[in-house]
Amino acid sequence: MKICFAGVTGWTARPILAAIHQSDDLTLVSGVSRSSAGRSLGEVTGLGFDGEVFATVAEALAASSADVMIDYTSAAAVADNVTAALKAGTHVVLGSSGLTSDDYLRLDRQAHEAGLGIIAAGNFSILAAVLRRAATMAADHTEHWEIIDYASDEKPDVPSGTSRELAETLAAIHEPTTTVEAADTYGPVEARGVAVGGTHIHSVRLPSYVVTTEIVFAAPGERLSIRHDPGLTADPYVAGTLIAVRAVSQRVGLTRGLDTLLFAR
Repeated sequence: MKICFAGVTGWTARPILAAIHQSDDLTLVSGVSRSSAGRSLGEVTGLGFDGEVFATVAEALAASSADVMIDYTSAAAVADNVTAALKAGTHVVLGSSGLTSDDYLRLDRQAHEAGLGIIAAGNFSILAAVLRRAATMAADHTEHWEIIDYASDEKPDVPSGTSRELAETLAAIHEPTTTVEAADTYGPVEARGVAVGGTHIHSVRLPSYVVTTEIVFAAPGERLSIRHDPGLTADPYVAGTLIAVRAVSQRVGLTRGLDTLLFAR
């Protein structure tokens, strides 16, 4: 399976590329990075890949066809990257953060029109997928919850894709009950966080965090906290990304969340 990797010089890329290099069924044929365009994949990655790095996905896929484009770039680049991939007949695995529900609706339409698959997850960690699945189980039996979204002080998008995706998933089950509506609170309404699908999300941005997600469920006399804490490397995202790469060609349209691949609802 031939892969084009957008964001090939990014923080997330290195352990995923190493896993691709070690696999028997995957190979990297091109990379995308504006800062490294024109250099060889071997030089940029430090691995034994043939091929080059290009400034855009369109250029990369024109030079060498690929079965799957992996995107770990930014919300600002996703639209052009996905459009270019679908036009080239390439499936997409999307790990970039910061997209909204409207963005995902548009991507789903594009993928159906192209007859191709997109698998998108705010977090490709398997344990984060377990958190999301456990949260959906709890939401079936609970009326009150809120999310605390922790990330690095350098992360510009709020809330994180992981927290936004979790809130939108729970909204499909039911929205949480709010005893005092934000408009009825005394003081700055921003103190209640942003509401996504009815769920209040509070974004913390401090050094030493990567993307920690905590959801707190509450009922009279009790609380349940479910929290996922990744370390300081991108290793947690390797296995889930490759699961998505191997599954995406069997799908048409947008599939959201790694948990949809790992668990049956």
